[in-house]
Amino acid sequence: MSTLRTLIDTRYAGSSPDELAKDAALDWNPVLDTLLSHRSVRAFSSAELAPGTLELLVAAAQSAASSSNLQVWSVVAVRDQARKERLSKLAGDQAHIREAPLFLAFLVDVARLARTAERAQKPAEGLAYLDTFLMGAIDAALAAQNAVTAAESLGLGTVYIGALRNRPEEVAQELGLTPGLFAVFGLCVGRPDEARPTAVKPRLPQRSVLHYEQYAANTGAATAGTAQDSAVHGYDDAMRAFYRSQGMPVVAWSDHSVERMRSAAGLRGRHRLREALAALGFDLR
Repeated sequence: MSTLRTLIDTRYAGSSPDELAKDAALDWNPVLDTLLSHRSVRAFSSAELAPGTLELLVAAAQSAASSSNLQVWSVVAVRDQARKERLSKLAGDQAHIREAPLFLAFLVDVARLARTAERAQKPAEGLAYLDTFLMGAIDAALAAQNAVTAAESLGLGTVYIGALRNRPEEVAQELGLTPGLFAVFGLCVGRPDEARPTAVKPRLPQRSVLHYEQYAANTGAATAGTAQDSAVHGYDDAMRAFYRSQGMPVVAWSDHSVERMRSAAGLRGRHRLREALAALGFDLR
């Protein structure tokens, strides 16, 4: 088990919060070790998962919080190689979708409640509102993150696939989704390929994301915005160093992020999400 100092320094590329710059007098445990050691894995070995792994991950996922216990999410487990190939093509031709032994598609699922209401011969007007869809997306994300932590505790690797939203109608057809179901993201799960290791990616300094009482950059204090800018500039340097160490194209986080949001083209098909949701039976109000 790594030390708190090592993991914090790695996560923040040496820009650790003052309170955690030295090993704090906090209870340290394997859960924190797993969380702070998280990395996205895009290179998987050919090893199959042990029997029961999928069901254990889903049990962990279902142990996450759910708004009002409505549980408006589901997950489709994909192991068939041909289906993974097709999903990979729909999600930007990402090789790790084909390579991972297990691909999970997490869904917003209001169809189950709609059927439940229908059986009870009750109206279900609340399912048509944006908040219910958002509830399903949040519940799916909470569930998936529980599954990720469980997988990593078992020595497995994972990577999220937001590109599942690039071509949502075709993904829905591939997964057999009926109205009221939407694939909000995917998750690759497998054993990391030790010959192609991945490193922990640094995150923005806490002084850029942690605010006390009010959002600091909006308080009117001249130093608040400057501190935010300084934190981002420092992070740009950290990300350049990270990409260089990984043999990847060297780019600043600021440049990458601004370019991604510069136009609708950067959304890679997701700019038409409202249209796609309507086509998939979500007439949101």
